[in-house]
Amino acid sequence: MREGLSIKMLRKLVTIATSALLATLAFQVVSNATGMPTTKDAGRTLAPYFTPATPVSKKPDADGFLQRWLLLEPISKPNRTNTVFTDSYVRNAFNTEYFPNQFTAIPHDGNKVKVGDQELAWHALDSANFDVKLFRFAYGLNKPTYGVIFWAVTVVNSPREIQNARLAVGSNAASIWWFNGKETVDLFTDRRMVMDDVVSKRLTINKGRNVIRGAVINGPGLSDFCARFIDENGDPIKSLTLDLAGK
Repeated sequence: MREGLSIKMLRKLVTIATSALLATLAFQVVSNATGMPTTKDAGRTLAPYFTPATPVSKKPDADGFLQRWLLLEPISKPNRTNTVFTDSYVRNAFNTEYFPNQFTAIPHDGNKVKVGDQELAWHALDSANFDVKLFRFAYGLNKPTYGVIFWAVTVVNSPREIQNARLAVGSNAASIWWFNGKETVDLFTDRRMVMDDVVSKRLTINKGRNVIRGAVINGPGLSDFCARFIDENGDPIKSLTLDLAGK
């Protein structure tokens, strides 16, 4: 009698466990189909690659790299390969108006823009590394990581006018960068991120506020960028500060 009861109970427990497993699998399938975070995805964070920017001004790192940026959640731009990133293709992609005032607005943390049928948010972040890991930014927010365009903005404050400076940028993959509203650096073709990969012509950093705006496009693979100013001798300029709060 006891043996029969034990077998009956065992069968019941197996049935309950099987039902729970099937329910979990069904939830994951529905979540993936609808774009909702799955149980596996729910734990994604921006750490350890980013921390929220604070109201306190931030200096460049020891090598002059700019680590505080406003990053827009990725805009979908499907590309099966990065070999298409010729100068004409990239310029056309970036000259398309995705959201109002994309070349002039200085966003705030949490501001949202409408791109097609999507609402995308700006995030004010400090990069833990000298390079800004865009793939990790998108992945941490459960956003598309491949076939995307990233927009980045930062405000650079200088205690004095600095002449004969240069903006040095590296990106994966192609990108264009604007300094105080003027196109300053462009990187075309499929490329890996290398520090100081392309360096601008000589420019003047104004005393006070200056704005850097960049756009990075990537198909398959990782995506990131790094940027810093160097002086006329090629040394990093570290007297600057970055301040996104209240701008």
